[in-house]
Amino acid sequence: MKRLLFATITVSGLMLMASCGGEAPPKTKSSATGWQYNNKQWGGFESTNYKGQQTGPGLVFIEGGTFTMGSSEMDVGYEHNNFERRVTVQSFYMDETEVRNQDYREYLWWITRVFSVEDEYSEYYKRNLPDTLVWRDKLAFNEPMVKYYFRHPAYDDYPLVGVSWVQANSYAAWRTDRVNENILVKEGYIKLQPEKQSDADNFNTEAYLAGQVGDNVVKFTRQKNDLRPGKSTGKKTKRLLKMEDGVFLPEYRLPTEAEWEYAAYGYKSQSFNENIDNKKIYPWQGLTTRNTYTEKDKGKFMDNFKRGRGDFAGVAGRLNDRSFITTQVKPITKSDKAYSFANDFGLYHMGANVSEWVMDVYRPMSLEDFTDFNSYRGNVFQQQKVDASGANVDKDSLGKMITEPVTPENAANRLNYDKADNIGYKDEINYQGGEQQYDYSVNSLLRNSVRVVKGGSWNDLAYYMAPGTRRYLEEERAMCWLGFRCAMIRVGDPIQKKK
Repeated sequence: MKRLLFATITVSGLMLMASCGGEAPPKTKSSATGWQYNNKQWGGFESTNYKGQQTGPGLVFIEGGTFTMGSSEMDVGYEHNNFERRVTVQSFYMDETEVRNQDYREYLWWITRVFSVEDEYSEYYKRNLPDTLVWRDKLAFNEPMVKYYFRHPAYDDYPLVGVSWVQANSYAAWRTDRVNENILVKEGYIKLQPEKQSDADNFNTEAYLAGQVGDNVVKFTRQKNDLRPGKSTGKKTKRLLKMEDGVFLPEYRLPTEAEWEYAAYGYKSQSFNENIDNKKIYPWQGLTTRNTYTEKDKGKFMDNFKRGRGDFAGVAGRLNDRSFITTQVKPITKSDKAYSFANDFGLYHMGANVSEWVMDVYRPMSLEDFTDFNSYRGNVFQQQKVDASGANVDKDSLGKMITEPVTPENAANRLNYDKADNIGYKDEINYQGGEQQYDYSVNSLLRNSVRVVKGGSWNDLAYYMAPGTRRYLEEERAMCWLGFRCAMIRVGDPIQKKK
């Protein structure tokens, strides 16, 4: 009896030590079948000791939660397009700052290095150039900004403008591949061969996972053992990484409108209970646009916006937001910190500087027009294109896997969706051919190519700095006051453990 009691205490103690002592030990066998993991003699099924998602370059962790989404400010335009509703947003990551000019120039440089931009890929390069002519005004001398803003190193750390929603998505996809390529290099799985990457032969995450990245793109220096029995005789068979190995980061993308608005409020500091004690007007604490925290900086604006007609910066010797147009995406010197404040999530310029593209297709919001978890309008469900045998077709001329909208056959008999394109779901007015129309066939601006724009800018009044306000613009358009930042989903545990 004593021996049994001692054994019970010992086992319980070991279990307690395992539960309290950092990361869980690797799983060695299946709790469902009892078969051993990672053992060729037991079938070779692999289990990864995943230690949690790493924070990608440039990102800040945003712990998700519930909040009241929608405009709480007076509807000065009488648009009635954003009623208040309670939603929950899953944990995710967001760029600490807006994407900078230098970041985008790195993207363009990569295009010129890999693709034959002087020949067949010249149009591809031109399609990705920002529109520097957005600075022109018929009654203003803004030609210096046309010439210098994007290219001159004085503006390296200033937010990128003049890019469309389509260009922003292309940049995010490119960034995903460069970050994952960098991870494989650092982990020792590949060795870069930039001199061999040309045109379609470049590293793409989805193409790698589909086995369509060969030695002409990267040199494979380390691979996983393939533990399936009968795979080889003698030498161990190697395999490429799979998603199940937990090495790749999820994709960089534009944030949804719900994610952007939740992150802008930065309610982290108020989460002492299950209630949000007070509704914010701006991304910072307080009811004013001016600094009230320190005597030295009192009166300076909390973000970069237009005070009123003809007043973009205040007076000489007392510039109240330290900028006439855009300003640096984050403080660089001590003197900069008085004019640029991160919100409680650590995000800069969620109120102004430049407005930002988000993923959503624009619609005026009605009481029935939202989902209360991860709210988003814009789903066109995709699938990778396959041939007659069911195998993935070859990647395209840019080195990307070819996708297509989910076919009616694959959507048939589903309960959660019945077609690929769900952008117009629950539209309340006549919806024909991908566009909203009035009964007399006159198109409105509310086409499926119109996207939501969030936040104020250097060219806006304080009204637009409230996170609940929203505007819209055609996805191919670009403006001198409009930029973007990227987001990434948090997979697994919604709480990031402190190091």
